[in-house]
Amino acid sequence: MYSEIMFSPTISCFQRSGKVYLGIAKGIPTMKALIVEDSAAFREMTRNMLMARFPFMRISDAANAVEALRELARDCPDFILMDIRLPGKNGLELTREIKALYPRVAVIILTSYDFPEYREAAKRFGADYFLVKGTARTNEILSSIDSIVSPE
Repeated sequence: MYSEIMFSPTISCFQRSGKVYLGIAKGIPTMKALIVEDSAAFREMTRNMLMARFPFMRISDAANAVEALRELARDCPDFILMDIRLPGKNGLELTREIKALYPRVAVIILTSYDFPEYREAAKRFGADYFLVKGTARTNEILSSIDSIVSPE
């Protein structure tokens, strides 16, 4: 059983078994996420993590830049979890392109490569967060998403 807690006219939380889940009030579209990651296993793991925390979120995914841009044009997400090493165009270049086309879409870089030059490029290209796979805990990833979903 869910109990609804209204944060604003558009954003509300749903509570079940002591856990609070972010949702969107009736009549307002749900939050949308796009996972851009070439590893199918990591995409699935990330999708499961998001669904456990945000059960009302719509999640799509892409394995490369071409698929990501197609998804963006079809159904623009509120935020993107972006890998850097992708087949074809890399995630940093893709972030720059996305931010030019869709400046309100938040981009969270989620990569295995913790190099200063990648961090600097991510910041320069407009990424909102830079998290490292393996060292970023699930709660750190979810906290980044929480700050995007409910910035107050």
